[in-house]
Amino acid sequence: MNYQETLDYLFNALPMFQRVGASAFKKDLSNTLALCAHLGNPERKFKSIHVAGTNGKGSTSHTLAAILQSAGFKTGLYTSPHLKSFTERVRVNGQEITELAVVDFVEANKAFLDELKPSFFEMTVALAFWYFAKEEVDIAIIEVGMGGRLDSTNVITPELSVITNIGWDHMQFLGDTLPLIAGEKAGIIKPNIPVVVSQTQEETTSVFIQKAQENEAPIIFADQKFRLEKVAATEPGLAKYTVSKDGETYSLDYGLMGDYQIFNLPGILESVNQLRSKGWKISNEALEKGLKEVTQLTGLKGRWQILGEKPTVIADTGHNEPGIRAILSQLKSYSFDRLWMVLGMVQDKDISKILELLPKDARYVFCQADLPRAMPAELLAEKAAEYSLKGEVISEVNQALQFARKNAGPNDLIFVGGSTFVVAEIDDL
Repeated sequence: MNYQETLDYLFNALPMFQRVGASAFKKDLSNTLALCAHLGNPERKFKSIHVAGTNGKGSTSHTLAAILQSAGFKTGLYTSPHLKSFTERVRVNGQEITELAVVDFVEANKAFLDELKPSFFEMTVALAFWYFAKEEVDIAIIEVGMGGRLDSTNVITPELSVITNIGWDHMQFLGDTLPLIAGEKAGIIKPNIPVVVSQTQEETTSVFIQKAQENEAPIIFADQKFRLEKVAATEPGLAKYTVSKDGETYSLDYGLMGDYQIFNLPGILESVNQLRSKGWKISNEALEKGLKEVTQLTGLKGRWQILGEKPTVIADTGHNEPGIRAILSQLKSYSFDRLWMVLGMVQDKDISKILELLPKDARYVFCQADLPRAMPAELLAEKAAEYSLKGEVISEVNQALQFARKNAGPNDLIFVGGSTFVVAEIDDL
């Protein structure tokens, strides 16, 4: 098979949560374990860091990869979902897996895959482990797909477990209270492996402490050690923070502009501390370079990404209640004549909490990503109208953005998002 035929096999022969939702979700690690055994347990051949959480796990994973890469380590990075290209999911030192390697993996294992019938996600996790072992990486950052306890990535024994935060998302799979969702994320905590929690939250702290005690795992709530404040940036494209720890204060620049990164940075900084204490040589220069150049080093996109000026156009992949709250809070820090929201959402989530947060004085352009899970734009417009949110229905994402750009004034602001998959389809991302 050529690369396109191989991709078609991956996407079509096997259920894929990104496209179809619930029917692709399996609460079981047996297929992943069988795949790893078949491949000679590649996940045991490299060191790793495991990152879970509701929001921020992508930013955290990419930033840790950028820091380790800057420190001179050959660094693997596994994340999901991809925005533009399947190969984004698996990177070594910022370089995406080659198309040839994807073809080789499927070709070499096709008979076994046909027999086992793993899900799309199970297979991509196995592909990542196989590739990292083949490339002999020093360390790989492995981002959880969903939850933690039963996520396919949860077959590794990492150097460090990181949990960014807990919010309302995927409740039909993970539970309908924050402690229940936290219990699923806490499933990545392993015996005697330190766990860093980026953000202390009253409802979930005891869940993490109990799980850590059961596993005799040291637990650190990073935001209790590092106090951060965002200050006026001196360079465009960089966010500046003042950091206080143990009576010392210093400043750092970060290449991700979202205000919500203030919740991720303590976990990133404490993760570096933990790695240093385990003997990983990470200089302050490497830390600063990784933070500053995270997007260039790893190819991360869609995090408070500015796509144009006059009018200002901003895209962000935040898509659940805490993510949208953070976006709306940051939008308030901009001055503009009129706010435009180009929005699309998926249909397997309760979006009422999000719709009631959205500003009623914005002008909306409702669209939909090109995948079965996407909520039809007309249906989104109907639901939005119940919350007095009004605007146009233009299904195709780029046509919707084009409409907003054409009709907005030079001092207007256009926000594009509501779903990772909407952001993924923007042509000039």
